[in-house]
Amino acid sequence: MTLTEVEMQTLVGQVHTGKIKCELGQWVEIVADKKSSTQFYLEHKKERYHLIPVKTSTGALRLEDSARGAFWIQLANKSMLMSSKFGQRLADECKSPQQVAVSEAMRFAPPVNILEPTSDIARK
Repeated sequence: MTLTEVEMQTLVGQVHTGKIKCELGQWVEIVADKKSSTQFYLEHKKERYHLIPVKTSTGALRLEDSARGAFWIQLANKSMLMSSKFGQRLADECKSPQQVAVSEAMRFAPPVNILEPTSDIARK
């Protein structure tokens, strides 16, 4: 799926940048590519990935380095770095300050599970 220019700029504006803490004492650092307003660099351990936004059907933000087989998935409450090359997560539970706030809010007001009825009326 190809992104329109408007979609691309919207996605780019949503990418959390900077040094982001992850689980197990890991971190990633995401910075904008100075040569392209729609691309990013992500550093994790000693690896550096060149990421571009990719359209998704789920609404999750996805940045991909197809040459290196890596992609970054950003949700409202956390992000993760995945390797399609190795079929595993390289970093998980990565949270920018904005994602920490969403994650904390979800602890106190969990999202509605659409697969479970919420009242007796729904069960009838």
